[in-house]
Amino acid sequence: MAAIVRLSSVCRRGVKPLFYQGALLARPLVVPHKYQEQSYQLTARIHASQALNASSGSKAASLHWTAERVVSILLLAIGPVAYINPCSAIDYSLAAALTLHGHWGIGQVLTDYVHGDAKIKMANAGLFLLSTVTFAGLCYFNYNDVGLCKAIALLWSK
Repeated sequence: MAAIVRLSSVCRRGVKPLFYQGALLARPLVVPHKYQEQSYQLTARIHASQALNASSGSKAASLHWTAERVVSILLLAIGPVAYINPCSAIDYSLAAALTLHGHWGIGQVLTDYVHGDAKIKMANAGLFLLSTVTFAGLCYFNYNDVGLCKAIALLWSK
């Protein structure tokens, strides 16, 4: 494992070692047989991913992960604020945060369980449609009715 970590630190600097040219790295592994005293030498193959390459410098996944955590913490903070001080700004920010949180969550479920190019495209189109309708519906409810904060307070009061 230390060799892989060391190899990745070298590759990120733009230096490509000679033995890294192939897609597989191999190292010997000695495994003793259960009922014999003789050891057998096997070869363990480690697949080197493209993330170790110097050309992959995208921080999009890290920023997306951070944004998901920020929205989750924001939702935790908006709850008490919405109960203490219900106003239209809180209503609309709650609508946006809930829609975004749901969109990202369902998107992860689709990523894990939907396979095939056509199915993925249809599922993503359905997700964008669902998220758009959800946000539009929550904004319509905020504008034409009592708003999310007061609606939740009314549900809790009964």
